[in-house]
Amino acid sequence: MENKLGEGGFGPVYKGQLADGKEIAVKRLAKTSVQGSDEFKNEVMLIAKLQHRNLVQLIGCCIHGEERMLVYEYMPNRSLDAFLFDKSKGALLDWQARHQIIMGIARGLLYLHQDSRFRIIHRDLKASNILLDKEMNPKISDFGMARIFGGDETEVNTEKFGYMSPEYAMDGIFSVKSDVFSFGVLVLEIISGKKNRGIYLSDPKLNLLGRKERPEDRPTMSSVVLMLGSESVTLPNPRQPGFVTNKSPLRDGFIL
Repeated sequence: MENKLGEGGFGPVYKGQLADGKEIAVKRLAKTSVQGSDEFKNEVMLIAKLQHRNLVQLIGCCIHGEERMLVYEYMPNRSLDAFLFDKSKGALLDWQARHQIIMGIARGLLYLHQDSRFRIIHRDLKASNILLDKEMNPKISDFGMARIFGGDETEVNTEKFGYMSPEYAMDGIFSVKSDVFSFGVLVLEIISGKKNRGIYLSDPKLNLLGRKERPEDRPTMSSVVLMLGSESVTLPNPRQPGFVTNKSPLRDGFIL
């Protein structure tokens, strides 16, 4: 169909138009989708309560029988992965544009982790879940797997999604530092133009996921925003990269 924008793990996304002429994106949950009613309601409830320039805006939703749809603001430049991993489109992203995208994602995550009404862990941060508006400003989307943390919670055991950190992949434990890991991998993708799943000849024993291992070595998103926006801040000394072998099978973006 000519109005179809794409299709993710949860179902197809279509371009539409409201009666007032406003362009929209409609995500129709597939009947075979792994996202069930709980995840769907979770996404609706979370996004409805979140307001930030670097988070995609939810306009409405529809639940009728088995039909479930989400209506979002339309992002004319679609998702970040369409630019990063396409040679012709990737050439349009100069360093200033890439820095702007990284900074916008960082600010969106900082809002989720610290400045929103709830402490929210996205859990599925990746290039395909970063949408770009007409000015190439990034907006974090897809909150179906997000979780709200209680005031006294620091980490939780759960199922696994997204660019998974080692402690998330091995033990199912996630925290704000899990999102920081995913953000770090995403930054490496934006800078290098290489997919996190790839093994490259320049360093065949280490892929992008091997660059951040220990949660305590990862900064908070407030520190990340400060480092990205300041020319005088003192950066911490880099740690020894984690070792990730390329002889084991890939699973959900992490090499086991």
